[in-house]
Amino acid sequence: MGQLVHTLPEGRSVHGVTSLAGEIYLLRAKGRDQVEVYDVITYRLQRCLTVPDIRFLTDMTSCEHCRCVYMSDGGGACVHRLDVQGAFTRWTVNDRPMGLSVNTSHNVIVTCDVVRKIKEFSSRGVSVREIALPDDVISPWHTMETGSGQFIVCHGGRGDPVHRVCMISADGRHIVHSHGGQPGSDTGQYDVPFLLAVDDNEFVFVVDRNNRRVTLLSPTLEYVRQVVSRDQLKWGPYGLYLHQQQRLLYVTDNEWKDGEWIGRVVVFSV
Repeated sequence: MGQLVHTLPEGRSVHGVTSLAGEIYLLRAKGRDQVEVYDVITYRLQRCLTVPDIRFLTDMTSCEHCRCVYMSDGGGACVHRLDVQGAFTRWTVNDRPMGLSVNTSHNVIVTCDVVRKIKEFSSRGVSVREIALPDDVISPWHTMETGSGQFIVCHGGRGDPVHRVCMISADGRHIVHSHGGQPGSDTGQYDVPFLLAVDDNEFVFVVDRNNRRVTLLSPTLEYVRQVVSRDQLKWGPYGLYLHQQQRLLYVTDNEWKDGEWIGRVVVFSV
């Protein structure tokens, strides 16, 4: 089980967390100052940044090679890019974007849940390719591309018959491995597997949102253990970020309370 290291301050709900150039970037749901930047060692707040022309931010990721942070805007059907110098740009996705990740080519992988597609873009928003997911992959939330070109996708929302994590072939046509099935709370089940992180050895961390836990899977998607349990969270996990070098797992922890969403980030050593 992961060991608690630190907790970042409570505030509006947290929709994403990542790191870039020795700082932690945290994405909150509010009208301005949506991006909070913290020192990665001291966890002290350094500055706040306002994302222009947003509607509803859903996820965040980063790329050290391109030195920028990406944010998906589900309301605006676009991705916002924030350079490390502080400049904002954006590009359209033409469908609702949910989870974001960056592959080994430094391109952005966007998961579009409604149309059940993976869309790949260059760092500047040039469309590279689109991949349709198999028919039984319903409500996909997040995708990670492996070093071999296969895709790991978590899918399943309220009312869907299947909630699982799948490894899908590079062409998107075939499911190679999977973990999960009918929604539930047992070891081999999920209740909205919402976000993923993959380490250098291709072990997979899965946010199991409604079961309030984070599960670790092997590179072939076999169950290893829980790394964060519901007892270690105050509310419920919605996202995560794995800092590879420090072996720290940043887990967003949100709750609906008194008519609004509130949240924080909890840091675990894994």
